[in-house]
Amino acid sequence: MTTFLIVAVVLGLLTAAWVLRPLWSSGQSRGLPLGLGVAFCAAAIGLYLLWSRWSWPADAPSAADTPAGMVKRLAKRLENEPNDVAGWLMLGRSYVALEQFPLALRAYQRADRLESGRNAEALIGMAEAMVLQADGVVDERAGRIFEQALVLAPNSERALFFTGVAAQRRGDAATAIARFQSLLALNPPENIRPILEQQIAVLQAGVGAPAQSAVSPQASSGVQASSGAPAASGAQAASGAQARVRVSIAIAPAFASRVTPGATLFVFVRKPGQPGPPLAVKRLPAALPVTVELGPEDSMVPGLAISAGDGVEVSAKISADGSATPRSGDVVGRVAYTVGKDGLKPLLIDGLTP
Repeated sequence: MTTFLIVAVVLGLLTAAWVLRPLWSSGQSRGLPLGLGVAFCAAAIGLYLLWSRWSWPADAPSAADTPAGMVKRLAKRLENEPNDVAGWLMLGRSYVALEQFPLALRAYQRADRLESGRNAEALIGMAEAMVLQADGVVDERAGRIFEQALVLAPNSERALFFTGVAAQRRGDAATAIARFQSLLALNPPENIRPILEQQIAVLQAGVGAPAQSAVSPQASSGVQASSGAPAASGAQAASGAQARVRVSIAIAPAFASRVTPGATLFVFVRKPGQPGPPLAVKRLPAALPVTVELGPEDSMVPGLAISAGDGVEVSAKISADGSATPRSGDVVGRVAYTVGKDGLKPLLIDGLTP
């Protein structure tokens, strides 16, 4: 817009000079043509300001220069260059940054098809988009894709981490330990190293305890801290006892017919407005009403768990096919909860996923 104003003023001055040239060269006083030129330009500017509907914002960035605009341009370019694998990978990363996970999944799937399943970044991107879309749940399909990526890229930090988490969730402690140890060997950030070391110690303690050889019922619905680990101090035990979420889940009569035989109930605990994996999750048969309790043992990610005093949102979703990935028509419900303060709180499933 600044360029436009400069060009407009210059053109106005040139036009005025051309129109008033006869007066300038007539030998008469040059004050008259100068005055008329100034008046001409002032009148043009005044009339433009009077009649123009332009709002003249102070710093109005072009829509094309915003992140969404740049991603749109990239998507448009890929319509004309559909075989650009690097472009599809960049588009997938861009959609993840914009939290448009279904579109990110499609972009990564396109790159994966072009590479015939031999591109580790495309596979990891697909699986990550699925996990993010499913509120951080690493389901069976995402876990398989991460494993495929790990074959192609054995030192991929993301693939090691997510396959370790998936193994831990299904009770395969040996695989989880191996993946976390491989991740430690890659020199992760200093804030991540102690979390991995602590998780490895807990898993190793569980593996070494004969009484804990079988997977507990809770292991399939969250990260199970083995009772074979060293005993916590009294303060830690008290803190863990306070870091509980208890909800009584029921479904509104208008939606009861949507609960089909074999349906699955997912219960998530997360901090409102915080992207990424939830603080805790449980997967149960959709037999309602039911009372569900979640705590630190239901954490999905090492180092990320429910803490006393947290203000959280508890959500419940019923999935007909057992998938944690949100689908239009899933029945859902939510309730706000203060950890350590609220006791048993009702949660009514009374809405649909758009």
